Amino acid sequence: FDDLIYLKKNISIPVRVMVRPHSNSFNYSDDDLIQMKEIIEFCKNEKFDGVVFGCLDGSDELDLNKIIYLTDFAKPLNVIIHKAIDLTSSPIKSLKKLLEIKNINGILSSGGCSTADLGSQILKKMIHISPNDFEIISAGKITDQNFEILHEKINGKFYHGRKIVGEL
Repeated sequence: FDDLIYLKKNISIPVRVMVRPHSNSFNYSDDDLIQMKEIIEFCKNEKFDGVVFGCLDGSDELDLNKIIYLTDFAKPLNVIIHKAIDLTSSPIKSLKKLLEIKNINGILSSGGCSTADLGSQILKKMIHISPNDFEIISAGKITDQNFEILHEKINGKFYHGRKIVGEL
């Protein structure tokens, strides 16, 4: 948590913290959920802008029970469901299920593909079916070199990329 405290004290932009207890999968045990809740509680106490997580079941579909459980616990933080949605059989159907959960503020997605470019049509559809205040954050190899072309294809409001502003 020391790095997060340092970050919070030294930058003035909103920070959303990735809550992922391991990188083995997006399938989480009860012990993993306890660890996730501890991270979320820390983020609430330190007044971070939000948290980012995603939970899948053994069939790589959204584990809605775990998502709802963590989402309810996370409030008042913003909640973004991350790219785990891209592993589901239908990111569009998964999005529709998430849109029914009132406390979710958005998703981070590459449209079910390895890059935002390959998933651009799905991302565009996700944006179209989502309410205006729901963040569809396009992600997946978005850089300062391809941002304008991708924006023309996707026409989104939100984008994420490690090199979206070039080399720092």
